[in-house]
Amino acid sequence: MCNHCGCSSEKALLTAPGTDSQHHHLHFDAHSLQLQQSLLAGNEAIAEQNRQWLVNQNITCINLMGTPGAGKTQLLEATLADLAEGLPEVAVLEGDQQTLNDARRIQAMGGKALQINTGTGCHLDAEMIKAGLAALSPVAGSLVFIENVGNLVCPALFDLGEQRRVAMMAVTDGDDKPEKYPHLFSSCELVIINKADLLPYLEFDLTKVKQAISQLNPQAEIFLLSAKTGEGFVDWEHWLTTSKAVSQATASATHQPHG
Repeated sequence: MCNHCGCSSEKALLTAPGTDSQHHHLHFDAHSLQLQQSLLAGNEAIAEQNRQWLVNQNITCINLMGTPGAGKTQLLEATLADLAEGLPEVAVLEGDQQTLNDARRIQAMGGKALQINTGTGCHLDAEMIKAGLAALSPVAGSLVFIENVGNLVCPALFDLGEQRRVAMMAVTDGDDKPEKYPHLFSSCELVIINKADLLPYLEFDLTKVKQAISQLNPQAEIFLLSAKTGEGFVDWEHWLTTSKAVSQATASATHQPHG
């Protein structure tokens, strides 16, 4: 159980590699489950407030989640370089445990950015985003990115009020991440596989990854790109500039809670 966010499952399944039937279960007490339910319920209420505010301001908000080092900030830097002039404003809420590094990188590219440091926390929550939006004050009609804390588990559990969810991994992460962390990949409508320029140097089964993602989430789009070289970036730009992403914020009527 995460001491900060209370995330847990009713029971954890331990299975020795190479075995099929002998399982060992670690059970969590009722207090742990009640804490998780209370935290998520409270978070959902604030997330809905965020969502309504974004709709009223005609702001599209994209929650970008993924592994540490996947290249999330570099993707946003490249996006600012290519698309900022065509949008009213691009603003970023940066989530990390410590430092102002990523917010400074976005600001250096001319973007509006606010750093949210979570301390020991492993994810952003709706209350942090509510405060962050108030401090950032994005203009009506703008595009807001939330770069979540690098983590494949907890960020996927918490609705922040966003309209879009994007999962990001890199070829350097290994090709088993969708299978090992299914909730994140099943809760996003787009999966970005970054660092395509490194594929020739790695043992990375792209077909296996795409099949795993499609099995978990048949509706998800999958883009292979390199935020460094620009390879495949046209697909990401097209996704952002079509009704799939940057459009009038009507997700409130169709939102399904993430669970």
